[in-house]
Amino acid sequence: MKKPVVALLGRPNVGKSTIFNRLVGKKMAIIEDTPGITRDRLYGSVEYKDYNFHLIDTGGIDLENATFNDEIKVQAELAIDEADVIIFVVDAKEGLTANDFAVRDMLMKANKKVIVAINKCDNSKINETEYEFYELGFEKYFKVSGEHNIGIIDLLEEVVKEFEPVSEEYKNMLKFSIIGRPNVGKSSLVNALLNEERVIVSEVAGTTRDAIDTTFTYHGEECVVIDTAGMRKKGKVYESIERYSLLRSMKAIDRSDVCCLVINAEEGIIEHDKHIAGYAIEAGKALVIVVNKWDTINDKDSAMRKWKNDIEAQFQFVSYAPIVFLSAKTRKRIHTLMPEVLKAYENSKKEIKTSLLNDVITDAYDLNLPPSYKGKRLKIYFANQVSVQPPTFNIQVNSKGLVHFSYERYLENKIREAFDFTGTPIVLQFKNKGE
Repeated sequence: MKKPVVALLGRPNVGKSTIFNRLVGKKMAIIEDTPGITRDRLYGSVEYKDYNFHLIDTGGIDLENATFNDEIKVQAELAIDEADVIIFVVDAKEGLTANDFAVRDMLMKANKKVIVAINKCDNSKINETEYEFYELGFEKYFKVSGEHNIGIIDLLEEVVKEFEPVSEEYKNMLKFSIIGRPNVGKSSLVNALLNEERVIVSEVAGTTRDAIDTTFTYHGEECVVIDTAGMRKKGKVYESIERYSLLRSMKAIDRSDVCCLVINAEEGIIEHDKHIAGYAIEAGKALVIVVNKWDTINDKDSAMRKWKNDIEAQFQFVSYAPIVFLSAKTRKRIHTLMPEVLKAYENSKKEIKTSLLNDVITDAYDLNLPPSYKGKRLKIYFANQVSVQPPTFNIQVNSKGLVHFSYERYLENKIREAFDFTGTPIVLQFKNKGE
């Protein structure tokens, strides 16, 4: 089941980012009183009752300010295109403006469900002015205050009205996604894994429109492979701005246990590859790096050494991710992928006994005492694992403000030396004693 997408649109400074943070439940969006702060689209995941959906925050559309506006308008159009429901945010304190009507005109053409959120309704005087917004011509209006959490539940009820509850489908199966920028061979890789032509493969980037789930059996285990969509071709913007493929990758990442990041061996590593890997890590997903189109490489032994060195240098933030070299087209070395996917999956679910964990942390601490700061030194009292996927560890200390990032990395390396967490991120949470 595909996860629905909801987009927040509106002119600058109406409080979209505040509502975004309220719905997502964490402060991801930058909030300032300066119009145009949110220039790129931000993505979050919202859970409400039995429903779950992606949320996009867009930059404000401003007719009078040409700076950044063309790009913001493009981002808004892309968000509209992706969205199942659009929340059109307006400002109760300022009333209707020409920019509101400009956004309205964009939304009228979209033929999507639009809900008008009249934001900043935090006093009775403002409530009396709500009727002017009916001039926009939409059916659903809700008075809200993102800052004071007023009307948010009513808004959510309307948003999810036509969504399906989260499905239990595939719950106990290994789910892994094939992610990467357009035209690196994702669909060909799925076909090679399935050993049949189930997905349309084309030389034209952007053939796949939506993520496609396919179940198959590997050594007696039921698995689901998710082929992420490339870009839909819609004018030069879609063709030239590759980063807009991120949303589709993020949709699949969110539903996966393991992500296989596909890199094109003919083209080498580009910045966009690292961006997509970063989203998988932020989502706490296990990761396997797949270098595809290996059939096009000569002198494979020396090339493999060079590739491993390049990946280690450019993907330092995922040094634990295994690297697989294969050719989806010729199916050479295709057998090397699934063992790494399964290993990363099992490691992401691994649970460590508290006594063993504390032995490792204590030995690491004694071997390398943290530096003192202003006469104070970090002390570690106790550690325990609190969750899996990704494995997450609470470490009780005298003052978490004394934890330097280099010492945190040192402790993570020591945990990885003691326990095999190949393929999965691990999270260290430092808490003051008694917290």
